[in-house]
Amino acid sequence: MGIYKLKPACKDYIWGGRRLAEEYGKEYDGEVLAESWELSCHSDGPSIITNGAYAGKTLQQYIDAEGRQVLGTHCGRFRDFPILIKFIDAKDNLSIQVHPDNRYALKNEGQYGKTEMWYVMDAGADAFLYYGFRKEISREEFEKRIRDDTLLEVLNAVPVKKGDILFIESGTIHAIGKDILIAEIQQNSNVTYRVYDYGRKDKNGRMRDLHIEKALAVTKRVPILRDCNCYPHVADCDYFTVDKLNLDGKVMRRMEGNVSEESFASLLFLDGEGTIENGSERLSFKKGDSFFLAAGSGDYRIEGTCDALVTTIREKEGPVRAGVAIGGTETRIGLLDVHQNILISETIPTRAERPASEVIREIARRVRGLLENQGISMDQCVGIGIGVPGTVDRSRGIVRYSNNIHWENVELAKEMGSYLPIPVRIANDADCAALGETVARTGNGYEDVVMITLGAGVGGSIILDGELYDGKRIGGSEIGHMVIVENGEPCTCGRRGCLEAYVSVPALMREIRRAAGQELTLAEIRAAADDGDMAVQGVLEQYENRLGAGIVNIVNIFRPQLILLGGTLAVPAERLLQFLRETVKSQCFGGNQGQLPEIEAAVLGKDAAMIGAAALATLLQDCRIKVYEVAEKAGYRDITYFSSVFKKLVGVNPSEFQDRSLLK
Repeated sequence: MGIYKLKPACKDYIWGGRRLAEEYGKEYDGEVLAESWELSCHSDGPSIITNGAYAGKTLQQYIDAEGRQVLGTHCGRFRDFPILIKFIDAKDNLSIQVHPDNRYALKNEGQYGKTEMWYVMDAGADAFLYYGFRKEISREEFEKRIRDDTLLEVLNAVPVKKGDILFIESGTIHAIGKDILIAEIQQNSNVTYRVYDYGRKDKNGRMRDLHIEKALAVTKRVPILRDCNCYPHVADCDYFTVDKLNLDGKVMRRMEGNVSEESFASLLFLDGEGTIENGSERLSFKKGDSFFLAAGSGDYRIEGTCDALVTTIREKEGPVRAGVAIGGTETRIGLLDVHQNILISETIPTRAERPASEVIREIARRVRGLLENQGISMDQCVGIGIGVPGTVDRSRGIVRYSNNIHWENVELAKEMGSYLPIPVRIANDADCAALGETVARTGNGYEDVVMITLGAGVGGSIILDGELYDGKRIGGSEIGHMVIVENGEPCTCGRRGCLEAYVSVPALMREIRRAAGQELTLAEIRAAADDGDMAVQGVLEQYENRLGAGIVNIVNIFRPQLILLGGTLAVPAERLLQFLRETVKSQCFGGNQGQLPEIEAAVLGKDAAMIGAAALATLLQDCRIKVYEVAEKAGYRDITYFSSVFKKLVGVNPSEFQDRSLLK
């Protein structure tokens, strides 16, 4: 089932009338009904489903139960449900107000900002509303006029009539005038900064609060060009696309549409009556009714007479993604376009001695700074991916344990999401590095890749059939902790003889110190080997043999197409790679009779994990397509049913998979 009729949340603001109850049939017993929130997942007033299996549940409860795939792939860039649709009956003038943008609202209010559009359903003969300023004014004049009650003198009063449309971007000062009935489509926010209220008191006899300082910070103090040219749409922006439907019952009595997997559809009937049909379900509608059609619900048909607004979410134009690679000593942060090109990046000290909350807050601040540096709004950033050393619960966004940065059970995705209003995905840093390298090499058709990262430890990542592999539980792909020497050197994991205990940089330094009797840097080690130092050469040969043993084990188990070496290579790359190729050829099970992998050095260096992390941020938009392809091949015709089965099997909704390049 993909079509649901909604019951609105009702609001009794002091300026409202009774038309929504008397003319539009809204069920409400109060004396004043100012607004009815027809499509809402906002906690201040959620819509209720009235039909089907979810009757009596809120729209948000339905989404939580079925998964975000019911919203569509275009909604993957939003952290929360993206829009709020309402009817507004202004019997009296609304206050003069302004809404903040996402950046300011998230920082100061903990929710999205607000861009909106108005469709005038009815208006009195002399009705008007305020829309921006008549002339540009300074901040000082703006504040003075607020405090002197002379603000109306510089506002732009716009006469309106039935059918008029206005688009109100965040930062635009505005107000609906009395005797106007409006349908409003807006971002999912209830943040309003009031600057003038005609001296009115609330129902408790108190003057209503003004929000002068906040309004001064966010208001655009220039005239606003009224431009509704969104052809072929009534309104179109990154938050919503609105189309007008008219059936006159004579020339046009029937309309057919389709709700794809890209976006849900909202149908808001302004007038008329008839039926709406989707699949085997047929529901009646009348003036004032609101319906939600889930993404992927397919063809629908409307018959009767009506004026209606159809709202969907389109794909983001020119999206960017943020990638973050957190390391023990430094953190790399960057913005990337859809082609994996780095637009801008920076490296900062991690300072892991700080609480995790401080590290997360600084990363969020730096991401905002990079966006501002490039003149990119937060709305254009479709997501952020974060690579973290240690054990990561990807599905829940939690860092379970990281020895490198001293984190334990840190809800990284949740905390980062409190600062950045975009989807947040996390993964192990080695997985991100492998993902980055694989994305960079996609033209070669690699789907089975193992990457070994040599550094303070030995990281590993496995990509099989184009998917990051971490087993059925968290903490998989710990390649560095396979034992290659029984009862050997102690490892940081508590065992003995692990690969990490022999081929990490600290392990190499330990063996050099034992053999040469002194501390040497990597550069000094290479120089000593080139100069014929037998002790150093012996250590490097042993290092190569043990790394080779680990790689042979990996090849025997996984038979990947490609082995990648990243991180700090103690031995010149070509010499090491050639040695490892010969080792694999001579020691792997089956030798030349089996298919042996290519062995190469990573090419992205320090950028690999950052690029791979950014690739995580696109999974939500693209991967679901692959899931549905699998469902179709398996004979599942009911995608909703398949999604619920998939969630039960793996603990994650199909919509939570994100990078199509990994699911070929």
